[in-house]
Amino acid sequence: MALELLPDWMASLEEEDVAFIKKFILASGSLKEVAGQYGVTYPTVRLRLDRLIQKIKIGEDTAADPYIATIKRLAVNEKLDFDTAKLLIAEYKKTKGAPPL
Repeated sequence: MALELLPDWMASLEEEDVAFIKKFILASGSLKEVAGQYGVTYPTVRLRLDRLIQKIKIGEDTAADPYIATIKRLAVNEKLDFDTAKLLIAEYKKTKGAPPL
């Protein structure tokens, strides 16, 4: 796929995320099979998939408001705790006149 056709949400993913998606698809969506390939437990793979889903959703939000998307990305990547992220977003929205979360 040409880079100009690559969706924004996919362009923001890391290489290891894309590799995970490929394994997941080739395993026909079987988390159990993916867990076996990585040599980890099912809950570990489920957590990774949940975080990947969050990253994709954040990638879609980036166009709407890059600041909020950055805060969410920091929380998903555990660089910022969830409560602090909510507080920062709420305060930011107050300055923009938007309703809080």
